[in-house]
Amino acid sequence: MVLTVKDVTKSFPAADGDVPVLRGVSLSLERGETLALTGESGSGKSTLLHLIGGLDRVDSGSITVGGREITTMNDTDRAALRRSDVGVIFQQFNLIPSLTVEANIAFQARLAGAFDADQAARLSKALGLTEHLNKYPEALSGGQQQRVAIARTLTARPKLVLADEPTGNLDEATSSEVLGQMLRLVRETGAALLIVTHSQSVARRMSRHVNLSQGHVV
Repeated sequence: MVLTVKDVTKSFPAADGDVPVLRGVSLSLERGETLALTGESGSGKSTLLHLIGGLDRVDSGSITVGGREITTMNDTDRAALRRSDVGVIFQQFNLIPSLTVEANIAFQARLAGAFDADQAARLSKALGLTEHLNKYPEALSGGQQQRVAIARTLTARPKLVLADEPTGNLDEATSSEVLGQMLRLVRETGAALLIVTHSQSVARRMSRHVNLSQGHVV
């Protein structure tokens, strides 16, 4: 099992007391599986993704990635896990503006000490980025920038890919194309994929679908 989430709870402080966001959430994901996580705004989707990625800490419960319990790790170990085993694709791309496309794609894999130039070249070609490698992010369209973000994540060969509304900023045609490329490449690398999305059309293209409502899996 690549991912196991068991009885996870999370609350955030407010003026009149803590507000519970996740209330005993459990789910699992195997190698090669794709999972859509849907739910209304405020249901806890992005919070859960951030917890799985080690970007925040649970109040209670456990999260295991690749057999490693991350909820007891310190910040340094969780950062190392993101470099080696977990790739995160953000809606806002988070590319480094001072680096070329080629350097952005290589960045995460180089941090992990796992850069493979041939792998990076194959992903760049598959995502239609070969002719843009010497450009900087500001010269690219939104769809092209999202492809760079996907290539950067997959070049590091993570066991688990987390994507937060990865095509939310793209038009429908570009969204469908980019999603199709990402699904194909995830299958080829053997990773598991968890996508947070509001889109039912995106959810239908995943192998599984989990819905959150008021902090519960329903």
